[in-house]
Amino acid sequence: MKKRQTHGFSLIELLIVVAIILIIAAIAIPNLLRSKMAASDSAAAETIRLLDTAQFTYATNFPQLGYAATFTALGPNPATCDSSAFCLIDNVIAATPTGPSPKGGYKYWLLPAAPTAVGTIPDYAFTAEPQNLNTTGTNVYCSTSDAVLRSQRDAGLVPTAPGAAVPIAVCKTATTYGALKN
Repeated sequence: MKKRQTHGFSLIELLIVVAIILIIAAIAIPNLLRSKMAASDSAAAETIRLLDTAQFTYATNFPQLGYAATFTALGPNPATCDSSAFCLIDNVIAATPTGPSPKGGYKYWLLPAAPTAVGTIPDYAFTAEPQNLNTTGTNVYCSTSDAVLRSQRDAGLVPTAPGAAVPIAVCKTATTYGALKN
């Protein structure tokens, strides 16, 4: 009696393999998205810290001006670095004067305080907000001249006014924005 030889896979075997691959993907993809959001959150927090450092450097070099009133003043200058473009931050954030400047799934804003009588900017607020909450990031960050990085999510709240810079007084209010827990 001659045995029948089969070549290839049956339809059932192929369906089982596809089902296994889909199960693995269903487990892996949400973890990948959470990891990407966590990376975006960390990058946004680090960018706010970098912007704070840029402001302190600017204020130290130009005490008569105080803090920079725009991202452009902190950003690159093709000719030479001066008070109008001090070469402290990259051109992505410095592309707009006060924001929104999109970078890495977040939008960044700068809200300077009103100038003093002699024209010095005494304070500022930086804001970093996810472009799509719970898709590109999970936290709304802010910081002022006290250099404390604050997060609205850590304070137990969700953003109430998305798409705008956080005012200095609101950022400093502990019931609205809590200091970031490192």
